[in-house]
Amino acid sequence: QVQLVESGGGSVQAGGSLKLSCTVVKQSAGGHCMGWFRRAPGKEPEDVAAIGSDGSTTYAESVQGRFIISKDNAKNVLYLQMNSLKPEDTALYYCAADLALSMTASQALSQEVMDYWGKGTLVAISS
Repeated sequence: QVQLVESGGGSVQAGGSLKLSCTVVKQSAGGHCMGWFRRAPGKEPEDVAAIGSDGSTTYAESVQGRFIISKDNAKNVLYLQMNSLKPEDTALYYCAADLALSMTASQALSQEVMDYWGKGTLVAISS
């Protein structure tokens, strides 16, 4: 059974940084598309960033220029470096993966295409 395990969440002040990690357990993450999604309290889930099976990356407009998604295939770990954090970035952040299809990042930035999900890590930004 494939598992995704997120870590790195926490509480920081606005303007600060956090780096989230997502470890893929029991299957190689190399060559597969993965992404980060978030759900703020009382709001609908939101796409954040994705990395395609071709290594391409894409971001939601709300995080463009502040967040960086990357993947270490040797370690089977997906990262999300979050800089210049804002109170509106407060949410439960989920890692997700599709380990079967080849997709570009733009295709992968969609909750509907992801097959596996982590349980989430909480990010809280204070003003």
